[in-house]
Amino acid sequence: MLPISTPGAGGASFFDAIFTATSAVCVTGLIVVDTATQWTAFGQVVILLLIQIGGLGIMTFASVIGLAVMRKLSLRSRITAAAEAKSVGLDDVKGLVLGVVRMSLVIEASVALLLSLRFLLGYGEPLGRAIWLGVFHAVSSFNNAGFALFSDNLISYATDPLICLPIAAAVILGGLGFPVIVQLRRHLKTPRLWNMNTRLVLAGTLILLVGGTVYLTAVEWSNPATLGPLDWPSKLLVGFFQSVQARTAGFNSVDTGAMDSASLLGTDILMLIGGGPAGTAGGIKITTFGVLFFILLAEVRGDTAVNVFGKRLSRAVHRQAITIVLLAVAVVIASTAALMVMTDISMDKLLFEVISAFGTVGLSTGITAGLPEAGKIILMLLMFIGRLGPITFASALALRERPTTYELPKERPIIG
Repeated sequence: MLPISTPGAGGASFFDAIFTATSAVCVTGLIVVDTATQWTAFGQVVILLLIQIGGLGIMTFASVIGLAVMRKLSLRSRITAAAEAKSVGLDDVKGLVLGVVRMSLVIEASVALLLSLRFLLGYGEPLGRAIWLGVFHAVSSFNNAGFALFSDNLISYATDPLICLPIAAAVILGGLGFPVIVQLRRHLKTPRLWNMNTRLVLAGTLILLVGGTVYLTAVEWSNPATLGPLDWPSKLLVGFFQSVQARTAGFNSVDTGAMDSASLLGTDILMLIGGGPAGTAGGIKITTFGVLFFILLAEVRGDTAVNVFGKRLSRAVHRQAITIVLLAVAVVIASTAALMVMTDISMDKLLFEVISAFGTVGLSTGITAGLPEAGKIILMLLMFIGRLGPITFASALALRERPTTYELPKERPIIG
């Protein structure tokens, strides 16, 4: 709210400031004012710092929670889990935090260098401006924040692979999660040593990226407001980029509000699933969705146990995954219904905005700034719940034990 943060006199309003701060620290990217024109360099630095703190904080928090859950297991189970995960030591919290910070800075610096060189050599930006653009978008992309320093986000660079691909790579790496990146770094050439979490995240990421690219490109192929005017290589690039961004990053290289309703629905699904656990992505997480898929597959086959990549899944994980998904759906439906009561905006756009906030994505059809204050408060709460809620609730479920000394008699209702 300081006057130095905005170019006009008087500084930003409390509501614009708190919405932007919430969106930045929750690494979402939804905005109510234009980041490029409504904030000075000082204000943009504040946003950048909030993004970095939010991204590093959530990765560290989620990883430490993982260690806390592991400590609740028996000694034998803890040793087995640590051996399978090939992770940091059970008591090496300091090493874990330093590892998260080191990994984040290395990836961000690499992407910043590539982007800065492109802005400098390809677009003639002054050296200082090119470096600032490179650093800001590298941090924003790795932390899956989606804030951009251009009024049209990245639409002006939609067909430039030297801008879009480094940003997409940073988004994907940030969405994989710290445990997966560590295991890949240690055992990249020996997939047999990957644990279930790594296999689920990698398989799910590949399937969703390819499936999302094919679906969005096919639906938008002839849309004159999005992919229609582009040649086919550019269409594939934009389709891939939008598929990556739907995985909770939030950059856009086409006008999201002009996309077909079928594309918005497909993007809703991608945003709700999100990325990997203990990463910068939001959503219910790929692992949760993967667990539900394998539960469904086991039921359809009539299997007595749920097996995932040669390992049997714990029944406690079944209940946790189902609980998280049902609660997420309930939050999304309730929030969408509340916004429908407050506004006359169509349900598909409101649902898109709600899922974007809950999944900490940041993609928007352009209606956020026009919502009433009560609607913006709902979006802020969704961003906060979506950023911390799934992690906190999942860890609470894993840590909570209520042993009973008896069992009630079984009975089955009619299902279906």
